[in-house]
Amino acid sequence: MTYDLHGKVVLITGATGGLGRAAAQALRGRGAKLALLDLDPGSLDEMAATLGGPDVAAGWGADVRSIESLETALKAAAQHFGGIDVVVAGAGVSSVVALEYIDPATFDRVIDINLNGVARTFRAALPHVKARRGYLLAISSMAAFVHSPLNTAYTASKAGVWALCDSLRLELRQQGVGVGSLHPTFFQTPMMDAVIDGPSSTLVWNNHQGIWKFVALEQVVSALVDCIEQRHDLVTVPRGQGLVAKTPGLMRRLIERIGFDPKKVAEAVRLSDETKAS
Repeated sequence: MTYDLHGKVVLITGATGGLGRAAAQALRGRGAKLALLDLDPGSLDEMAATLGGPDVAAGWGADVRSIESLETALKAAAQHFGGIDVVVAGAGVSSVVALEYIDPATFDRVIDINLNGVARTFRAALPHVKARRGYLLAISSMAAFVHSPLNTAYTASKAGVWALCDSLRLELRQQGVGVGSLHPTFFQTPMMDAVIDGPSSTLVWNNHQGIWKFVALEQVVSALVDCIEQRHDLVTVPRGQGLVAKTPGLMRRLIERIGFDPKKVAEAVRLSDETKAS
């Protein structure tokens, strides 16, 4: 049975990002009311206005690295709209550099935002979503199953999100709350611009051709909306990559053999230090 989004309150973290904006528009098109969370309140106010104004869309500044910030924002959003039905944990960052050269603070930041930020978001959301037997959705990645070189912090964070959702789903099953994770492959957002401009795009991901090709943002958004409406546990984008998600141990060696040229990876590792220095 489809989970009707008309009149439901959907809260999105990372709302002003490429996926966040597109998802907000699509969800508003389904009749959802939107609570938009991000770091910049000014951008949120402008975005909320374009989506219909305070009766159907409103923004609150929040930092997923602070549980207090999230609790305050979710409480305010729940008071404004009368409750919260769905939470989309979409805030995320990336860093493409070899572990040998990555600044430890950068590694910690990726983990703290991408993984701990999801945990904090869900923790702050639980009292509200449990009251409405709602749904929690984390934006993970195919990187949860395909572990690229020069991507240690990102893949670790996204694999962690997948595991977090699986565990939390069991905790909340008897309380009527659904938990899902969305795992898109590469798609065009401002966050990906730096990756495309760097040497890893060519050396590690074959300039995003073949098995590393981009999917359309619209395809990811459509899957996100479907994930909520069907209260799915796990969805990959494209869906044809579901086998990779379901059998990561069996497929990993084959994907590594097909996808990663050892000499090019070694060159990318060397260049990642130069990129960091520049």
